[in-house]
Amino acid sequence: MIIGANGTGKSSIVCAICLGLAGKTSILGRGDKVGLYVKRGCSRGLVEIELYRTGFNLVVEREIHVDSNQSVWQLNGHPASQKQVEEEVRALHIQVGNLCQFLPQEKVGEFAKMSKIELLEATEKSVGPPEMYNFHCELKSFRNKERDLENVCKEKASFLKKAIQRNERNKHDVERYQKKKRHLEHIQLLEKKKPWVEYEMARKECEQVKKEREEAKKTLKELKEQRAPMLRKIQNIENRLQPIHDQIKQMAADIREATQKCKHKQDQLDNKNRQIEDIKQSVSLKQAEEADRQKRMANTRHLISDLQAQLQLCGNHDDLGPRLDELHGQLRANQEERGRLEAERADLRRQRDRDMAELRLLQNRMRSLEDMMNRKEEKLRSRFSDTHKALLWLRQNKQIFQGKAYEPMMLEIRVRDTRNSKYIESHIPVNDLRAFVFQKPEDMEKFMVEVRDKQGLGVNAVIAPSESHASKPPSRPLESLRRFGLFSYLRELFDAPEEIMSYLCYQYRVNDVPVGTQQTKNMIDTVIRESQLRMIYTEDAKYTVKKSSYSNNVISSNSSLRPPQFLTVTIDAEERRQLEEQLRAVEARVKDIDVQVASLQERLGRLDHRDNELRAQKKELSDLKGKRRQLEQKISTKQDSLRQMEQSVVDLQRVERDSQQKISVVHGQKVAIVQEFMHHMKRRATLSREKVCLVLETVALTAEKNKLESDCRDGTAELRAVEQACADLDRRKSSLLMTCKSLIQRASEICNMRPGEGAVPPELHDAFSMLPNTLEDIEAMLNEERTRAELFTGISETVVEEYNRREQEIKNLEKELEEKKNALDTYRQNISEVKERWLNPLRQLVEQINERFSDFFRSMQCAGEVDLHTENEEEYDKYGIRIRVKFRNSTQLHELTPHHQSGGERSVSTMLYLMALQELNLCPFRVVDEINQGMDPVNERRVFDIVVRTACKGITSQYFFITPKVNIHTSLNLR
Repeated sequence: MIIGANGTGKSSIVCAICLGLAGKTSILGRGDKVGLYVKRGCSRGLVEIELYRTGFNLVVEREIHVDSNQSVWQLNGHPASQKQVEEEVRALHIQVGNLCQFLPQEKVGEFAKMSKIELLEATEKSVGPPEMYNFHCELKSFRNKERDLENVCKEKASFLKKAIQRNERNKHDVERYQKKKRHLEHIQLLEKKKPWVEYEMARKECEQVKKEREEAKKTLKELKEQRAPMLRKIQNIENRLQPIHDQIKQMAADIREATQKCKHKQDQLDNKNRQIEDIKQSVSLKQAEEADRQKRMANTRHLISDLQAQLQLCGNHDDLGPRLDELHGQLRANQEERGRLEAERADLRRQRDRDMAELRLLQNRMRSLEDMMNRKEEKLRSRFSDTHKALLWLRQNKQIFQGKAYEPMMLEIRVRDTRNSKYIESHIPVNDLRAFVFQKPEDMEKFMVEVRDKQGLGVNAVIAPSESHASKPPSRPLESLRRFGLFSYLRELFDAPEEIMSYLCYQYRVNDVPVGTQQTKNMIDTVIRESQLRMIYTEDAKYTVKKSSYSNNVISSNSSLRPPQFLTVTIDAEERRQLEEQLRAVEARVKDIDVQVASLQERLGRLDHRDNELRAQKKELSDLKGKRRQLEQKISTKQDSLRQMEQSVVDLQRVERDSQQKISVVHGQKVAIVQEFMHHMKRRATLSREKVCLVLETVALTAEKNKLESDCRDGTAELRAVEQACADLDRRKSSLLMTCKSLIQRASEICNMRPGEGAVPPELHDAFSMLPNTLEDIEAMLNEERTRAELFTGISETVVEEYNRREQEIKNLEKELEEKKNALDTYRQNISEVKERWLNPLRQLVEQINERFSDFFRSMQCAGEVDLHTENEEEYDKYGIRIRVKFRNSTQLHELTPHHQSGGERSVSTMLYLMALQELNLCPFRVVDEINQGMDPVNERRVFDIVVRTACKGITSQYFFITPKVNIHTSLNLR
């Protein structure tokens, strides 16, 4: 027993046992990092646990470092790994992750949340033999594989059946395909023999052409021997002509060279002429430069004379000082006036900023009112889209109406208090609430023609009475009705334009229908009888009173008020009017300030203009004062410039002498160039004459050659005819050879022969011997066979391929199905064996647990039982332990769930189930942390007695029971 108040460290012992035995932090549910379990302010923590075992005890030590969140392990004082510790703990049957053995405070509630399946697995691990849970896992695995094999067998059997049925349907098509195939094979054989017949015909024709070609060549040889002497003469002339042509080509090249040299010398002469022109141009430039210098000197002297005359007229100007002082004073006064005006303008602008801030606040408030109007308009659009479309058209075309045209009443009516909207909407029909109101009948007619007839919109419109009823008084004063709890007429509950109010008073008498309170409803019979009102509204109902025309009896009916839909958004018309007036006032103030600022700006502009004038006068006087000094400086500068120009004199006579000497040198160079030019001209003339002589000789020899060739052509007509015949025969032979080659190649390809084989394959001799030997007979038989083959229409080779493929698939499927059935039988045999080894011990175990659990509950004057529950005996993953309890005699047994029982009842049930496992448990110790939280004192004491009685038996394992309760402490002392 570990007893102590909250915060004294009871749960720290639980955490130490879990972490010291290599348990995960998720089991405790207090923190995800092991370093969080070390006392705050410490850098490391140490857990040491000694476990009893036969032979020698096992001491496990774990040192936890906070900074690195790592642990150092030791077993009996020797360093070890966490895996080694886990193996040692597992060997002692310790399962800190099993809620049936180790139940921390934070996990108490999770025990009741465990499903039946999870509870079974935890019980198997906790109290069952080691192989029980393994058998259960094997069964689940075997069952999954069995289910998979059953599905596979069903699928394969179904597929096999469909494949067999499909092949039976296609068998007739396969037989027809075989017949068609035999015709096609005969056609293929005929097509194989056809190119051999064509080849034989072409070969015989080629042999005949070869004989004709040999005879034509013999005739051609004889004719060529007769023309040989004449051809030799023509060849002799051609041999003489060739050297002459070579000489003519050489002379032409020499002539081109001489011509090129003449052109080069001509270019040199042109260059020398340009040099002479450049020298003359240079002289002209010197002459123009000297004339320009003389002109500039004359202009400078004239300018100096003018400046000296201005200097004499300038005077001293000793009176400029007082005038400048006067201008300084005027400028200061002007600046002071400007500063005053700018300060006044700044004050106006600050005032304008304040007014603009107020204007923005008013505009924001006005926009909020407009937003409220928009919400009302949105309700209209969502409920009556045609009316909203007509509203948009009206806003754009109001100018076409003579009188006033109002938007739908629900937008124009402003209820003063939204709580009274229900009376207005109950009294005025919806069709009128969405109706447009017009002052003149012709305006309404124009509106309805446009929106209803032309646009096809379903809208309503009404005409306001010609005589206003808006201010018509009620039939009786309201004061006479207050004793009935009536506090107002309908008209006083809302505001509307005069025409709309007039229509509502005229049509629905809103000025004569009173509204009352709960008091009115409580005395409604008296109100109807004494007030003689035709219509009355109470807090939540509408009463209509009528008098029978026959019996004068009073008949009343009432109806509940419907919740308001359209007039729930209220806008204070007076507030809106005041906002509009304030907006106009602020806008007027802003406009007035803008006018004053504009006036000040104009005055500042005049001051700026006056300031500019004074500154211009000041500048003019200052310029007069410095003008004499400037004139003296200009005269000095011009005189220096004149002296420089007088010093830069050009000697034109020397320039002309130098230019004449240069021109004489260039003329001497031109004479030498002309002499060379004449030499090249003479050589070109000589070569031209020699070329002409050779050309004449060539013409004579060419004429002789042409005569011989003409004589030769006269005797070659027959030769050409023979040559043409030879050429035709050669082409025909080549064509026939190509045809034979193509035919033999085609025949070889059709017969699948190797290249180079020129005879019909032996395997085809017998087949070809049964076929016709002429091309015409083969063509006729081909047409016949093709016609027969075409009779078998709608048959595809894919049908046969699919038939054969499916036959193979059927064989494979039959084999696979047999294998799967054998495997399924094997799995079922394994399941039967494992099931018998698992289920019988499990049922005995659950029965033992149930016996102890029921005894514990009977000792508490309650009832409880534990059973092995499953909906399908073959679904091994659905097996679970079901706990059913009842704590009152008046109730039935109910399954333990997180929702049906109270927290204390769940704690009692959990604790007693753990006690039922106590004597069956294989683990060396058990831990339960504050399981009694939420129990009432009676159950708490009963449970504690059972815990002590069970845990103190000699054959049970060690038990850690943690509790803060004092009454248990007392019970322990008494015991």
